[in-house]
Amino acid sequence: MALILHYRTMPTFFTHTLDTPSFKGTLSLNTGLFINGRFIDPIRGGFIDVVNPATGKIITSVSVGTKEDVDLAVNAAKAAYKTSWGLKVPGVERGRLLSKLADLVEANIDELAALESLNIGRPFTAAKTHDLGASIDVLRYFGGWADKIHGKTIEANENKLAYTRHEPFGVVGQIIPWNLPFISLTSKIGPALATGNTIVLKPSELTPLTAQKVAELIIEAGFPPGVINIVNGYGYTVGQAISEHPQIMKIAFTGSTATGRRIQEASAKSNLKPVSLELGGKSPNIIFDDADIAQAIKWAASAVFRYAGQMCTAGSRILVQEGIYDEFLEKLTGSAKSFAATKGDPFDLATQHMPQVSEVQLKRVLGYIDIAKKEGAQVLVGGSQMGSTGYYFEPAIIAADNSMRIAREEIFGPVACIIKFKTEEEAIGIANDTDYGLAAGIFTQNNARAIRMAHALEAGMAFVNEYNNVGCNIPFGGYKQSGIGRENSEYALAMYTQVKAVHINIGLKL
Repeated sequence: MALILHYRTMPTFFTHTLDTPSFKGTLSLNTGLFINGRFIDPIRGGFIDVVNPATGKIITSVSVGTKEDVDLAVNAAKAAYKTSWGLKVPGVERGRLLSKLADLVEANIDELAALESLNIGRPFTAAKTHDLGASIDVLRYFGGWADKIHGKTIEANENKLAYTRHEPFGVVGQIIPWNLPFISLTSKIGPALATGNTIVLKPSELTPLTAQKVAELIIEAGFPPGVINIVNGYGYTVGQAISEHPQIMKIAFTGSTATGRRIQEASAKSNLKPVSLELGGKSPNIIFDDADIAQAIKWAASAVFRYAGQMCTAGSRILVQEGIYDEFLEKLTGSAKSFAATKGDPFDLATQHMPQVSEVQLKRVLGYIDIAKKEGAQVLVGGSQMGSTGYYFEPAIIAADNSMRIAREEIFGPVACIIKFKTEEEAIGIANDTDYGLAAGIFTQNNARAIRMAHALEAGMAFVNEYNNVGCNIPFGGYKQSGIGRENSEYALAMYTQVKAVHINIGLKL
């Protein structure tokens, strides 16, 4: 793919004043690349336009990096690891800086939430209370772990001492997606920094604004230069350079399964760096006859319609037992219509339904509706673009068969495929008949059935009588083509450390 760079004089700083019901104030951030503790211009110049999906208008432009800028960032990260971070800095100090960063995010929560709303169309209240709130929790959680990275002593025999050390990799590469960008950023940098690694991070070119702002807070928190570097750019340039860089020792990626494969391939062809992947899903949400229907409707609607369906864990295949199918469908249809009615300005306090992140993503979702119709699926409600301003899509419910593409491929839009089933065994078969295995939901008041189903479903996360209610102290990740490794919780620390066994002879003679 040819590299396309736009050139023009662009401002070093972005400022924007808002006077809305939810936020009143001026937003500001530096638009340069963040390398070695300061903002710089890219070596080859150029910029990326950042678009507001609620209006379709350009918000600002940010600098676009290339391979040469990644090389600079890696050199800075490597130098920091050897001199001012890694094993040179005790865990208690790493934890203090992570906690300081959490405090600064909290102190700037309104501005960060406003930037997130402006950039991705997320309702301001949700961005502030959920996205930023969860991100603060993540930073504090891993800040608490930083001085608790311990190995083990191993009994060998009286003439030998053996123990293990959990050591950082060194320079790690991190590539984060355009959905939930701030949560993704903190979920990546938290465990990496706690365990002593330095970072070269690429935000999505569609949603870089909160990453740019947090770079300023990283300076204010007192992190040594080079510990965290943020290089904006396209996947086929900056992402590719990170994936194949011989001095990046580990890579973590969140995004599509197709891109995850390319990153693994780049690792295999370069230095065989370990790869952790948080990828796509086509998650089943299974509603049994004995479920609390009122609660099941609320959780199911939220699982697929909220965030405009742009969640890897979206419960986009809703399996409903035949005894309540008609009642459930009628009530879910009402929820879809009610949700669509909350479309509006992200800074309006009544808004819940947000746009797709880009025109490309909107067209992708619309394209799947056409595919569904051609395959014989029945579109029961929604499925059209909403208005001519911004990238809004009307939440859709489609009666489908599990063999159809609409039920097998990740859409990343507010599209619910509803599938009828008779027995528990049939539900398990349908649910597991997928290439993905990220999440699954089970709604039943039969505890024995709930446990059987949770154990039988091939997914990294099983929610019982709730959905998508995750936390920083609970592992997040999937089976099959939904990824490799785990984020959040103590399990994430293992993604950023390598185990060294130390053997000491204390008496054996040859």
